[in-house]
Amino acid sequence: MSHSRRSFLHASGAIAAMLIGTGSSARAAMRPRTLRMAYLLPRQSQLGAGATAMATEVARQTQGRLLIKQYPDSALGGEVDVLTAVQIGAIDLAFITGSPLAAIVPAAGIFNIPFLFKDTAHAHAVMDGPIGDEYARLLAATGMIPLAWGENGMRHITNSKHPIRVPEDLRNLRLRVPQSPVIIAGMQALGADAKALAFPLLFEALQTGLFDGQENPIATIVAAQFAQVQGFLSLTAHIYDPALIVMSADTMHDLSAADQAILRQAARLGAAESRRFAAGNQASGIEALRRAGMQVVEEIDRVRFTAAASAANPAFQKLFSAGQLAEIRAAA
Repeated sequence: MSHSRRSFLHASGAIAAMLIGTGSSARAAMRPRTLRMAYLLPRQSQLGAGATAMATEVARQTQGRLLIKQYPDSALGGEVDVLTAVQIGAIDLAFITGSPLAAIVPAAGIFNIPFLFKDTAHAHAVMDGPIGDEYARLLAATGMIPLAWGENGMRHITNSKHPIRVPEDLRNLRLRVPQSPVIIAGMQALGADAKALAFPLLFEALQTGLFDGQENPIATIVAAQFAQVQGFLSLTAHIYDPALIVMSADTMHDLSAADQAILRQAARLGAAESRRFAAGNQASGIEALRRAGMQVVEEIDRVRFTAAASAANPAFQKLFSAGQLAEIRAAA
């Protein structure tokens, strides 16, 4: 073979290798980036509805360059563990219910006080206004980025013993509550034998009789199938539980300004969807639970419950200022 022929073949091989390498790089650059999003409840829940709406919007606006992979049912750990993972960048996104936020920012425990909110409209006014903005800033100072306040929902009490209409009906009832000192103190003030337990362990604890009852939003009670192990539902609406979409600061800062804006807008859409799902499941969920055999107490003596809960006020005033409490109660 001539020298010129060998030179031509060598050059052709080099060019081909370069083109193959360029093509591989181009394909790698076109691969979508996948963000991991964790939450406590099943996909068919208020958190799942919000996460799905956010994921759909992100994929649409980025033409699939950014994808959100969902990890429901505590697949990546309990909520406090997930929050820590978001802080250090091990998880990209999370949709966290209100109770564990106090583990990161103790001041956020104020939202766990029983009968602090008159109704859902009052709660939305607080979370969507300057007060909600201030608590989001406190959370942002811990190394994560709050994107939008969504909703877990108004919490109600279920149990396997008897109907609950007045505070005395809670006396000595073994009640599971979230890992929140504020909720524990509030429910103990109402007379319950309240103790904390991680949510993934709750169904079995109710099934085996370790606890007589629990309290959660209607959508959660339905999604977790608690009607299988609880006979009575009381619509106490004693705590409004917000939910917050948070993002790893490392992940956010690794994105372009345009993609950051898309994530924020999609999070607001997802948060709003969680509220719509929670509201829609309030009425339909109660009927589903009734059809599943639960006895539903629709009216409680709210005046007596509120008066009984006030026994915990001295403890709350040590944790939160009177001004904070007054500001929340006065929000319209």
